[in-house]
Amino acid sequence: MPLGRSPAFWHIENMLDESEIHPLFYGAPTTTEFKKLRKRIVRYTREAIEQYGMIERDAKWLVCLSGGKDSYTLLAVLYELKWRGLLPVELVACNLDQGQPGFPATVLPEFLEKMGVPHRIEYQDTYSIVMDKVPQGRTFCALCSRLRRGNLYRIAREEGCSAVVLGHHRDDILETFFMNLFHGGRLATMPPKLVNEEGDLFLYRPLAHVAEIDCEKFAQAMNYPIIPCDLCGSQDGLQRQQVKQILDGWEKNSPGRRQVMFRALMNARPSHLLDPKLFDFAALQRNSSPMRGFDDVDEG
Repeated sequence: MPLGRSPAFWHIENMLDESEIHPLFYGAPTTTEFKKLRKRIVRYTREAIEQYGMIERDAKWLVCLSGGKDSYTLLAVLYELKWRGLLPVELVACNLDQGQPGFPATVLPEFLEKMGVPHRIEYQDTYSIVMDKVPQGRTFCALCSRLRRGNLYRIAREEGCSAVVLGHHRDDILETFFMNLFHGGRLATMPPKLVNEEGDLFLYRPLAHVAEIDCEKFAQAMNYPIIPCDLCGSQDGLQRQQVKQILDGWEKNSPGRRQVMFRALMNARPSHLLDPKLFDFAALQRNSSPMRGFDDVDEG
């Protein structure tokens, strides 16, 4: 059963005291700007963990580490919370080496050993499978993702974990929403918490409220050994990149637009959409009580 809100979990005073520190934060900048950044990321992560009920007693999480800025940020902030006694779960980092040409296989094992982080490095050549199955000129991401997810679920079971934890952030969630809107014909995105098809594992995204730019600034400031995400060469022209460019344009013209749109995903009103599976329009009567929120919705 998820733990409820407790004063200890949300207490943040002295949280960034550097007298005791996890190795993941050795060498952290001492500037006011970085301290604010770090505190913001930690706060937003804790909010998501509590809001979406991610904590179970005596749980063990498989924290997926790709070597990108987002997964390094995820690992660091979870250890920040655990180090301060605010995240009562066991953590094991995992990297799945998918056999991509040029992947620097020694970077993550050396980093995790140096940081004293319990981990598992798994090699599975899914790259060859993807190259064999995907027609030339098509992007690899969908099949690659499915194969990766299946292996991560298997590893989580073998490690006795109850959850697989991913580093997707606020901008990933927004981009996925618009990809589904523009290309999938549905209103859907990456949820911060879900259960796998087999029903035996949770999938968590604790960075759901954290902006991508904050992950980038954090990982760069900490000088983590970033591994590029485009080793397979399939990134150019992706629908996600096109959506990202659109969102970048909107943000440039109207700073803060991303956050406004993200808040909208947390404020859905089925009675003002068109899905009869979510709202019983047929049963709506003229003399029924006014719909909640009716007066403050812009009808155009």
